[in-house]
Amino acid sequence: MLVDISILTFLSAATVVVHALGIGHAAHAVMTVRSSRGAIAWSISLVTFPWLALPLYWILGRTKFNGYAEALRSVYAQHQKLVKQAYSEITKFQVAIPAQFNSLGILGETFTGVSFTSGNAAELLIDGQQTYPAMLSAIAAAKNYILLQSYIVDDDEAGYEFQAALIAKAQQGIRVYFLYDEIGSNKLSRAYINSLRQNLIQVSAFHTTKGRGNRFQLNFRNHRKILVVDGEIAFTGGLNIGNDYLGKNRRLSPWRDTHIKMQGPSVQSLQSSFLQDWYWANRYVIDVNWQVKANWEVNQTALVLPTGPADKHKACQLFFVNVINQAQTRLWIATPYFVPDDSTLTALKLAAMRGVDVRIILPNRPDHLFVYLCSFSYYNEMKALDIKFYRYKHGFIHQKIILIDNDLAGVGTVNLDNRSFFLNFEVMAFMINARFAHSVEKMLKTDLAASVTVDFAEYDKKPLWFKLGVRISRLLTPLL
Repeated sequence: MLVDISILTFLSAATVVVHALGIGHAAHAVMTVRSSRGAIAWSISLVTFPWLALPLYWILGRTKFNGYAEALRSVYAQHQKLVKQAYSEITKFQVAIPAQFNSLGILGETFTGVSFTSGNAAELLIDGQQTYPAMLSAIAAAKNYILLQSYIVDDDEAGYEFQAALIAKAQQGIRVYFLYDEIGSNKLSRAYINSLRQNLIQVSAFHTTKGRGNRFQLNFRNHRKILVVDGEIAFTGGLNIGNDYLGKNRRLSPWRDTHIKMQGPSVQSLQSSFLQDWYWANRYVIDVNWQVKANWEVNQTALVLPTGPADKHKACQLFFVNVINQAQTRLWIATPYFVPDDSTLTALKLAAMRGVDVRIILPNRPDHLFVYLCSFSYYNEMKALDIKFYRYKHGFIHQKIILIDNDLAGVGTVNLDNRSFFLNFEVMAFMINARFAHSVEKMLKTDLAASVTVDFAEYDKKPLWFKLGVRISRLLTPLL
């Protein structure tokens, strides 16, 4: 009987403690969660179901990445001369931009310290069949160092091709630094990593759980894809490293994606993003080339915008909303995931109301079910505003592209969803250049030709279980 009473007492005490923790964490959610909808969802769950909600909140509840900004401030203070040199080299190329886009230049400088620069050259690389050979060729031509960063690195043929290319350069005495996200690359084998290290390649995970308060967080990812060679050529865009990106996944093949090859001061900006991530993960500064090699023949105006959950401001969301607000005649977006926050959704609606030609290209096949279902929840809102949705029929579309009017285009890693805007480390390159915008237009017209226009009325004919899944997915948008 005494045992029973002691067990009962323990359970009662545990229940009181857990519910008290739930109430306390609910108050924390109300004070810190970025959206009122998310705050309400978390607070109700924490008070009502604390046994389940508490561990989920510890893992998924935070939107601020602790320690990253403080670490960068520390290294900047220690290496003031180097930082000044790096930024002075890039800012020499800052250039006036058309008045229509002045606010974007101001935001770029506010968020990164650098506005739009001249002397750049951006070349579209369509799909893995163009991207991988271009990247491998640049790696093969390296004379001093290689910086390679990828969200996903797969242990397959494509992964081993990059591994072999990096090892070959390391054996020639070229310095090689390889950074990956441990969540995105969770299937990457220890043997793959050890083989790189045995050949004197510096390999590191980004360590999203490193730092005070980050230990249990699985919500943050480094989604950036960057390759920099000798500080002269750089690549970024939608492609990770693996067979999937060559269309070898039967379920999602062919894979449609876009990368860009860059020259000019934008290379140093991408390099700076890589070095910041590397310092966070490893706490030392890599010696690199900061001398800008401008391409005056092409001479595009460009801005590189790295964003992430350590930003002082919600840089990704604010910049994208401002970009959308610039559209006067055309706004075309290609994205695999459409889960916009309220501000972005409002900006899209206002663009349509201004008479802008708003087109959004989405996949017709899901790779993440809840995100795919959630996109259907916006159909009724878009139907009344003449916003056109297209479903890409020729495989899976994974590119992240935005085209504004005839002059501005962006290519990078940002999806149109909450995760990219608030939880992931991302990077985008924006070009103000009519010729580059035209090349993006031509590419997207080909994608549109391989797509079917969404008949919003078809959603009304979907079965109840499908609509229920859509509504549940919409409720989960703070987590998607």
